[in-house]
Amino acid sequence: MCSVIGYCGEISDEAAFKKGFAQTKSRGPDDSRIIEVKSGVLGFHRLSIMGLHEEGMQPFILNGCVAVCNGELYGFAEQRKELIKKGYEFNSDSDCEILLPLYFEYGTDMFNMLDAEFACIIYDGRSNEWIAARDPIGIRPLYFGYDKNGAIIFASEPKNLVDICKKIMPFPPGHYYKGGKFICYNDISKADSVCSDDLETACKNIRKKLITGVKKRLVADAKVGFLLSGGLDSSLVCAVAARESKKPIKTFAIGMSEDAIDLKYARQVADFIGAEHTEVYITPDEVISSLEEVIQLLGTYDITTIRASMGMYLICKAIHESTDIRVLLTGEISDELFGYKYTDFAPSAEEFQKESEKRVRELHMYDVLRADRCISVNSLEARVPFGDLDFAKYVINLDPEMKVNKYGKGKYLLRHAFEGLGYLPDSILWREKAAFSDAVGHSMVDYLKEYAESVYTDEQYKTRRIKYKHAVPFTKESLLYREIFEKYYPGQSEMVIDFWMPNKAWDGCNVNDPSARVLSNYGQSGE
Repeated sequence: MCSVIGYCGEISDEAAFKKGFAQTKSRGPDDSRIIEVKSGVLGFHRLSIMGLHEEGMQPFILNGCVAVCNGELYGFAEQRKELIKKGYEFNSDSDCEILLPLYFEYGTDMFNMLDAEFACIIYDGRSNEWIAARDPIGIRPLYFGYDKNGAIIFASEPKNLVDICKKIMPFPPGHYYKGGKFICYNDISKADSVCSDDLETACKNIRKKLITGVKKRLVADAKVGFLLSGGLDSSLVCAVAARESKKPIKTFAIGMSEDAIDLKYARQVADFIGAEHTEVYITPDEVISSLEEVIQLLGTYDITTIRASMGMYLICKAIHESTDIRVLLTGEISDELFGYKYTDFAPSAEEFQKESEKRVRELHMYDVLRADRCISVNSLEARVPFGDLDFAKYVINLDPEMKVNKYGKGKYLLRHAFEGLGYLPDSILWREKAAFSDAVGHSMVDYLKEYAESVYTDEQYKTRRIKYKHAVPFTKESLLYREIFEKYYPGQSEMVIDFWMPNKAWDGCNVNDPSARVLSNYGQSGE
């Protein structure tokens, strides 16, 4: 990960700007640089992943234009070859050095040409114009706000802007900003047309495209590791990577000291694929003592995001402190494409598709945010194979009648795509989602709930929750998270649209907790 900032005007408070930018130094601990341009400032904190030498340091400057980018541009080598043919010269092995040449050649059309996870800011010195853009899923973070003089500021995280801007909002994924407007260049959440591939063809394509997505993300000049929960998604990522790697991959799993259910399954996967596996145990005290720090680094009050972040933050902290790994592959985004436990209750295929599109559109505020912050605050980079643009677009466009669960098994297409090929043991490939849906073992969520109950009396809960007009807390746990959030991000709740919850309009989904455990179809999958 890296951290970028673009102040598109005269800085109104120099001290607040410097303090804010320093807040995300952990995203890029290797080097920092701030440069002034004619009508503002660009800043960059670097985490060296591609092009590890000094020449790869940003901002990049070319013909009076300046660019900073937190991104991973897959297939950049081929694009660079084409740009060299056009007369451009390159000084580093950094993938992001191609951005300004692409901009000169194609303007804002370049953003749709990128196979990438990125957030970038460009200052065009020729026209004294600012351009910013974000990848279609929003895997790389970008926020914006306006200072007291009306200047727009772009930054990697809201903590960069909290002392400068009255209102901070996420930069919309799949958009670019130019001339004061946000323009959509790729709405990946919306199906362009219905793909009518038959079941076997669809599963073959799913397998092929996921393998390609994983292979792309193994390319790095820094060392790569893998988060492994033992669930279907992370297990498939690890299994594919193990086949595509010459050496045993390094996997990491975390569990509660008291009921480390997930560790058992993660160990089974690691043994099966021949990984070098590390287990991390955490205690209830570690979870509670880390809660405020996790909410501060996340910049959210959402229950699901915070619960799932506790284990992710602590395992990434352990990886950072005890290894030289810089890149982590994760299993996010599969649920939004193939379905959750609650989407089994979808009343129709059409409703399933609408829900899937909504979740993909909002991903940057929930699971993707969690993965980014937990990993980047520990000076690591997240890569998300299920977010590969070609893979995600194919699954989104598949006939929803095929994706809805009529097979008696959730995520059937994904499971069937790898069935009988030896990637995973059947006991893992066909196991239903279990404890990691609640984070790190069932007990962790119970500890958090119990702690929240101890913080408020019933009367305190009733009186304190109603002072919030947006995303009103509805349990003591959600009130606790909201009050901690407000301590660090006062009045910024609209950065998140609402609480992540099952679709309450569907029969069987009108529940008061986001955990799959409260659903009638959860069964005994946690045992």
